[in-house]
Amino acid sequence: MPPMPHYLPWSALFLAAAMLWPPATRRWALAPLAAAWAWALADGVIDPVALAWPALLALAAALVRRRTQALGNAAGHTLFLVLAALLFLHLLPGFHNPQVIAPAPLSPGAAPFGMYLNLDKPLVAFWVVLALAPPMAAARLCTTLFAALLACAAAVAACLGAALAMGVVEWAPKWPASGWIWLLNNALLVTLAEEALFRGYVQQRLADCWRSRAWGAWAALAVSAVLFGLAHYAGGWQWMLLAGLAGAAYGAAYRYGGLGAAVLAHLGLNAAHFGLFTYPSAG
Repeated sequence: MPPMPHYLPWSALFLAAAMLWPPATRRWALAPLAAAWAWALADGVIDPVALAWPALLALAAALVRRRTQALGNAAGHTLFLVLAALLFLHLLPGFHNPQVIAPAPLSPGAAPFGMYLNLDKPLVAFWVVLALAPPMAAARLCTTLFAALLACAAAVAACLGAALAMGVVEWAPKWPASGWIWLLNNALLVTLAEEALFRGYVQQRLADCWRSRAWGAWAALAVSAVLFGLAHYAGGWQWMLLAGLAGAAYGAAYRYGGLGAAVLAHLGLNAAHFGLFTYPSAG
C-alpha cells in the first residue's frame, strides 16, 4: 500500500465529489478538486503533463456553452468525448494512481481483485455535472429514492440472478477489511463518473435530441444501456450482457429520479455483488 501522504489528495477529491450533490455547494466543488490536484502534483501522484487534461476539459466546457455557435459547440462535445474515453481507459499520461488493494481473491473461488484510487476518471463526472448540469434528482426526494430502490432491486434480481445462472459469480457472503475503502471509492467516484457519462451525458443528450419523438426518452435509455454494456467488452459477452441489463435499470432510475437515483441504484448493485457474491467473478 502507498505511504499515508498518497491518500491525502483523495480526502480533498472525496470532499469535492460530495459537494457536487447539494445545490448550495456545487459551485464550490472546484476548490477542493483543485486542492486535490495541487496536493497530488506536490506528492508526485501526477506529473505536470497531467495538468493539460483538466485544461482541455475547461476548453471543452467553454465551447459547449456557446450554444449559438454550432461549430464551436460540436468541437467542444467532440473534445470532451475523446478526453472522456481516454480518461476512462487510463490512457492519458501523467498519472501514478496508487494501488490501495493488492490483487488477491476476496473469497475462496474468486478471481483476484485489486483496486487503484484514480485521479483521471473522476474528472469526467465533474465536467458533466458542472458544464451541462443534468438533473441531479427528481423534484421530490422520495421520488428519487423510490426510483433508485426499484431500479436497484430490478438490477440485483436480473443481473446477479443471470450471473449466478451463467456461473459468472458464486454465492460468497463476506465483508473484507478493504471493503470500506472500496465502498467509499465506489460511492463517491466510480459510480458517479460512470453514471455522469452514460446517463447524465449520453442518455440526457439523446433524450434532448429526440424530445419531439414519442419514443425519444426510451430510445435514449436503450442506447446508453447498450453503450454501457459495450464498455465492459474486456469481460467478454457475459459481462457485456450483464452490464447492458444493469445500464437499462440505471437509465430508468435516471429518467424518473435524476442522476442521484442512477448512482444509488448502481452503488446498490455493486455493493450487493461485492458483499454477497464472488467479486469480481468466480475464479
